[in-house]
Amino acid sequence: MDFDYTSTEQSFRQEVKDFLAANLPPKSERDKNFLTNWLEKVRAKGWVGFSWPKAFGGSDGGLIEQAILKEEMALAKAPPLGTSMMGLAWVGPGIMEYGTEEQKQRFIPDILDSKVTWCTGYSEPNHGSDLAAIQCKAELVGDNYVVNGQKIWTTGAPWSQWIILLVRTDFDVQSKHDGITCLLVPMDAPGVEVRPIENMAGDKHFAEIFFTDVQVPLENRLGAEGDGWKVTVSALANERSSIGEVTQMYEKLDKLKNLVQNTRKQGKPASEDPGVRRTIARFEMKIAAMKYNGLRFLTKQIKGEPLTSETSINKLHRASLEIEMDDFAVELNGEAGLQLRGGEQAVDQGTWSKSALNWPNVVIGGGTPNIQRNIIAERLLGQPKD
Repeated sequence: MDFDYTSTEQSFRQEVKDFLAANLPPKSERDKNFLTNWLEKVRAKGWVGFSWPKAFGGSDGGLIEQAILKEEMALAKAPPLGTSMMGLAWVGPGIMEYGTEEQKQRFIPDILDSKVTWCTGYSEPNHGSDLAAIQCKAELVGDNYVVNGQKIWTTGAPWSQWIILLVRTDFDVQSKHDGITCLLVPMDAPGVEVRPIENMAGDKHFAEIFFTDVQVPLENRLGAEGDGWKVTVSALANERSSIGEVTQMYEKLDKLKNLVQNTRKQGKPASEDPGVRRTIARFEMKIAAMKYNGLRFLTKQIKGEPLTSETSINKLHRASLEIEMDDFAVELNGEAGLQLRGGEQAVDQGTWSKSALNWPNVVIGGGTPNIQRNIIAERLLGQPKD
């Protein structure tokens, strides 16, 4: 594999760096208008939906350039390229692939212009990560689907304007993957009730959503009736590819190294302890493995090959690594490591303890570790299901 960048790719990296130097002030200097101005500037550069086709408002950007753009933005700790990660990562691509012309014109511009935020209505009570076992039902009555049921652990639901929703339109099927339909539903539709869920760290990223006789126009169906599983598989492939942002893990490792350098263990700097040093080295090796896996995925995409089940590898890898790093940071500081922001001895303003309590975000989101292991075993290694 050739790891060198072409002169054109190097020029693009420098362009991104120059833009960041000119337009990204320190957090302490950002006023209330900063985010709005930032989003307008990155949109004007064509960097929101960078790799999307120009026909849909993107820039037809190359995959390597897109990777460079994401890397430099992450290194600079810049705000997201748009207000809806889900909209850009898989809702927009899903609409481009399966949507009608009216849906493309209606939804895609607002995603690119950061006018809407999307959430994903997949998980349900009683079914865990068995997504195909959903029971939230929709019945076509005239020109509207009538939706009844519940979703749970829906990230971003408390502040999202739209939800991409999986419902069951047919219960009499041979395979549970059949009879599933995808709908695009406004969160303010009558009959939609959002109840935020507060997690152990005090955050309310998740919510449970109740649907009671919610009327969804037929034109809001994404893809054909019964094709919801196909739409979802494509969406989750995009999600799991984007979850493994290795640059974020390197940033976390740098913070952990700084913590080690400023912590004492048995009267000496923790950075001098052989066990601590081995642990940090192990984390660095795991992140490097994620990086090279990511480059393998990128190579497939450059060759025009679709990403499939192999993206589960980095999803599984990152989930365990996040927990290991957070637990290590907490244990390194003993009782003080357990304190959250406001505690008299809170370390790094309680960020490590809060991150440790937030483990469901990265472990469960996008599919639990057991689901990822099953995918890897069955689809990549060819192991039998029984």
